[in-house]
Amino acid sequence: MNTYEGIKNFKTYRTKKNFVSFVFLAFVFFNILFLSSCTDENKGKENKKSNESSNNTKEVKEEKEEKEDIKVKALYLTGWNAGLDDKLEYFIDLINKTEVNSVVLNVKDDDGYIGYKTEIPSVKEFGGWKQKYYPKKVIKKLHENNIHVIGRVVCFKDPVLSLKRPDLAIKDRNGDLFYAKEITWLDPYKRDSWPIILETAKEAVKFGFDEIQFDYIRFSNDGNRDAMVFDDGGLERYEIINEFIAYIRKEMPDVVLSGDVFGIICESPKDTEQIGQYLEYIGKDHLDYLSPMVYPSHYRIGQKINGIPFEKPDFKPYEVVFNTMVKAKERVSKVKDYRAKMRPYLQDFDATWLGDGYYKDYGAEDVRAQIKAVYDAGYEEWILWNSVNKYSTEALLTEEEAKEETKNKNKDKNKD
Repeated sequence: MNTYEGIKNFKTYRTKKNFVSFVFLAFVFFNILFLSSCTDENKGKENKKSNESSNNTKEVKEEKEEKEDIKVKALYLTGWNAGLDDKLEYFIDLINKTEVNSVVLNVKDDDGYIGYKTEIPSVKEFGGWKQKYYPKKVIKKLHENNIHVIGRVVCFKDPVLSLKRPDLAIKDRNGDLFYAKEITWLDPYKRDSWPIILETAKEAVKFGFDEIQFDYIRFSNDGNRDAMVFDDGGLERYEIINEFIAYIRKEMPDVVLSGDVFGIICESPKDTEQIGQYLEYIGKDHLDYLSPMVYPSHYRIGQKINGIPFEKPDFKPYEVVFNTMVKAKERVSKVKDYRAKMRPYLQDFDATWLGDGYYKDYGAEDVRAQIKAVYDAGYEEWILWNSVNKYSTEALLTEEEAKEETKNKNKDKNKD
């Protein structure tokens, strides 16, 4: 090989080597760019995900706060009516057009039955449920319309379990079942019934109820009450009821819990009626809301309320409700750290059993008078009761009218 050819070959080799080096460097460079781009994209996705997660948390938090801050204005709704599509749509439409924002829906009624198919083994065993409605379907529909759903759980008035398990029922002096107007009750002192009530409430929460409201958290007030016999272990009736509520709270620490009580306990000292409801204690530590049933028809003729005698209470809807709530407020204000807020049940039904001259036909004016009494007594929440859900709809304001009413009320308060 001559010198020229050697140089030529060397140049060719060098050119090839440079080309290979160039290709290699270009490959490395483009890979770095690609990886950098992927990293940036992944970071972007992570940031987006993080932002979305943050936004979702914010939305959930805001929704939770909104639910916690809700000022309940509710209608009671039976399981049977909730199970009828046309009825449910009627109430949703009514609520959407008015100030009402909540329903109290039966989980378990005073007939002793859970209103839907339950998976609680003990309840299935004694047949303690009826298919009145489908809870997931109904609650989903209500929630889609921003309606707060309170689940009503009847406790000790239970003619189903008390007959299936007579060992848990109230007995008379002869050791036989005690009947109050032909109905048997659970004995609150028999603690073995408590877990069944608890599981009923827990299952309802799983179905999506926003709050649990316990009704008939008391002893029977009907029949020959002197014939009832209890193994009380030295505990007063109100003490065992309070123990029951404490038990429920311990097992359901994060659930909003409320309880229905007789309106008369706001007036009567201690547990005068001997039903286990003592105002200063029942709402002190464990319930978030107390719902006294301040129905004017449920006070006896001549009853004194807040020092005022009422010869025919049913004819004085405003006065009876106002004085009951004022008395309740005055009493609980003296109890340090009283937990429960007041949310009374109001009457939207005719008390025909009182007889002519002692009851009146309740209409929109009477219902509105009670609502006004609640506000004038310094409270903001209420529930209307009609056992068959026939309400005086003309008593209900639109949402805009209700806001205007609140605004005017605040103006008057500021003037004072």
